[in-house]
Amino acid sequence: MKHTRSTDIALLLIRLVFGFSMLYGHGWGKLERLFSGEPIDFSDPFGLGPVVSLALVVFAEALCSALLMLGWFTRWALLPLIVTMLVAIFYAHFGDPFGRWEKALLFLSVFISLLLTGPGWFSLDARYRKGI
Repeated sequence: MKHTRSTDIALLLIRLVFGFSMLYGHGWGKLERLFSGEPIDFSDPFGLGPVVSLALVVFAEALCSALLMLGWFTRWALLPLIVTMLVAIFYAHFGDPFGRWEKALLFLSVFISLLLTGPGWFSLDARYRKGI
């Protein structure tokens, strides 16, 4: 897909803001929790156990968010983030008032949009494709 320079700058800004917000606001605390040594009590929507469920969420919210900011394996990194936001909306916050799942919906909409558009020119994916 061909983008204009302003579109590429907008995609970079969106990747950086939403990737950082997810990493810092959600993933980092869960990463610390995972390695704290304390007993883990975490939602287990797929029946894998709370430790595995937390590890999968940390993978998405920390590692995949970092990849999103870099624009490296962007579309692959977005898939776990999208699944995590779907679980947050339809499992963790199902039946809650709108304000409790609104943030997950906003993240989900941005992640799906980036999946459709790609990361843009200012990304490691674009450099790799160009052979730079």
